[in-house]
Amino acid sequence: MAIRVTQNMLNSNMLRNLHKSMYSMDTMQQQLSSGKKISRPSEDPVVATRGMFYRSSLMENEQYQRNITEVQSWLELSDKALDEAGSILHRVRELAVNSGNSALGPDSLQAMSKEIAQLKEHLGSVANQTLGGKFIFGGSDIMTPPYDVDQGKYASNNNSEMMLEVGTGILVPINVTGQSVFNHTGTDGKNVFELLDKIVADLKDGKPVNNELGNLDEQIDNLLAVRSTLGARTNRVELISDRMEREEITVAEGMSKNEDADIAEVITNLKTQENVHRAALGAGARIIQPSLLDFLR
Repeated sequence: MAIRVTQNMLNSNMLRNLHKSMYSMDTMQQQLSSGKKISRPSEDPVVATRGMFYRSSLMENEQYQRNITEVQSWLELSDKALDEAGSILHRVRELAVNSGNSALGPDSLQAMSKEIAQLKEHLGSVANQTLGGKFIFGGSDIMTPPYDVDQGKYASNNNSEMMLEVGTGILVPINVTGQSVFNHTGTDGKNVFELLDKIVADLKDGKPVNNELGNLDEQIDNLLAVRSTLGARTNRVELISDRMEREEITVAEGMSKNEDADIAEVITNLKTQENVHRAALGAGARIIQPSLLDFLR
């Protein structure tokens, strides 16, 4: 059965196809100007959904990296503080060894007592080390100085660790508790500050303190053990940091493949569509019937 094709049908089909061609060119021009495959989620819901997933993953990764940076700052400052504390205790040990020299008189022992008293106060300032106004050795009580300067003793009893999430379900303690360092009780029943007070008092009384070397060594060994634990934690955080950086690159590459337009391909398709559009315009010019106005020119 033959179908009658009218001039209106030819005109309508031609205009509809021209509109489709122009829409295709407009889409490709938008891709070239924006560099993206889509400009609205309705154009490709799958690409839009994957893009949301990639963006949320990147935001999560960036937050983890910020947390890692903060953890590294705390651990680095803690290690430097413990290194300084170790230097102080080694100097005290050196003086304690020298105090056993029988050639030293009371004046020399008095001078040693004054130096060790100053070293003790300096150790107190190390215990009160801050980062951004927060006391790093105060446990979870970061706003109260753990070492009481007025009383000259370690006053904090807070032994809580502060945790930060550096990965999905990965919590890392960012601080070293002062209890494990400055309030560690040796076999003599004294913490490091109480031990230094006893050494100062004995030297003031003209007594040598080389008999305290064992107690000093015990405090130094404890300090080294804490630093070893801190070093292991630092190494772990560095490994996590490297993994987060690799994940960021992988996610960014996935997002680029999902959303970014292939510029070379788009340009090729656009040139092809332009040729198709010109051909359609040429065909349309032949389809449209001449009117009376064409003969009146």
